[in-house]
Amino acid sequence: QVQLVESGGGWVQPGGSLKLACAASGLTFNNYAMSWLRQAPGKERDVVAQITMSGNMTRYAGSVKGRFTISRDNAKNMVFLQMNSLNIEDTAVYYCNAKGGYGTSYYGMDYWGEGTLVTVSP
Repeated sequence: QVQLVESGGGWVQPGGSLKLACAASGLTFNNYAMSWLRQAPGKERDVVAQITMSGNMTRYAGSVKGRFTISRDNAKNMVFLQMNSLNIEDTAVYYCNAKGGYGTSYYGMDYWGEGTLVTVSP
C-alpha cells in the first residue's frame, strides 16, 4: 500500500520560513518524480515545485522561484520543500505527489498525500 505522509506545516509570520517533508512508503521511490502542489481556499490546486527521479533537475512555479527549494533523499524515501520569505499568498494546503517516472514500469502511477496546512499571517 502506497502512502505519502506530509509534515511540517503550521503557522508562520510573513517573511518566515517552513520546511515541509513528505515520507513515502510502499513504492520504489527512486522510480517516481515528485512534486509539491498547493491549494488555497477557493482556488485550484497548482504545482509549486517538481523534482526528477534522481533529483538532478527541478522546476518551480514563477511565484515561488528563488524562495522555495525542493529536494529529495532517495535513501530515506523522502522529499522536502524548503520555503523561505513566506507571504500571505502562500497560505494553502500543500500536497505531496508521486508520479511514476517515464521509462519505468511505474509510468502512469499517480499517488497523493493528504496534505499539510501552511498558514502565513501576522
